[in-house]
Amino acid sequence: MKILISNDDGIESPGIRALAEAVKSFGEVYVVAPHRERSTAGHSLTLHKPLRIQSLGNNYFSTSGTPADCVYLGIREIVKGRPDVILSGINRGANLGTDRYYSGTVAAAREGALMNIRSYAFSLVDMAATLPNHPKEPLRFEMAAQMAKRVLESTLNTSFPAHSLLNVNVPNLEASQVKGIKVARQGIRYYKDEVTKRVDPRGRDYYWIGGAYERFEEAPLSDCHIIEEGFVSVVPINIDCTHNEFYTTLERTLKK
Repeated sequence: MKILISNDDGIESPGIRALAEAVKSFGEVYVVAPHRERSTAGHSLTLHKPLRIQSLGNNYFSTSGTPADCVYLGIREIVKGRPDVILSGINRGANLGTDRYYSGTVAAAREGALMNIRSYAFSLVDMAATLPNHPKEPLRFEMAAQMAKRVLESTLNTSFPAHSLLNVNVPNLEASQVKGIKVARQGIRYYKDEVTKRVDPRGRDYYWIGGAYERFEEAPLSDCHIIEEGFVSVVPINIDCTHNEFYTTLERTLKK
């Protein structure tokens, strides 16, 4: 089995190395990741400037592109054939709920799903950033890698629908504190609306956007809720975002 691994935290991230080490018993592993951090890059491809690939040895490669670029190049130029599985992560931080629309981690897996390759995105949730009064702790990438391995092992014989992937979030707890693995629905997260305006040394305005995590919509089956309960959340994602009920409503409305 050929496994292609990417991320958005960059080739030097401890998460990608822990994941590659954990799954190497499944087959031949190729790691293709951005040469620098590309968090919140979303699903962007680089079309208007050249990309470079650097071999780092032992099937590790860095590229100057985005996470989706890495998967695109990994399949066509490095693996030079269709991998059996694409893994993305382990991301440093949550990709819960609507985070997935911004996430480069999820985008790398989605690029694989577009090509109908079995794809997974893995993220490690900093509980201190999610739960009030939770102590700040080191990120447990080795534990998360073992949880990722369990998810992969448990689902390898499961048939994935066309153009689908699994978005997996692991709570940053001691292994003994993780309550198990649950299938979840995508939740909705909210962040503080913040724009910080500053002036550079030449007198020109510049801006920092993006605020801290605030809350999520209450929904007992959501990935946000399941993570707070101490479970690993596994959300099946379909590339087709059509809202079927609204589709039916519009169809009736436009026929009038």
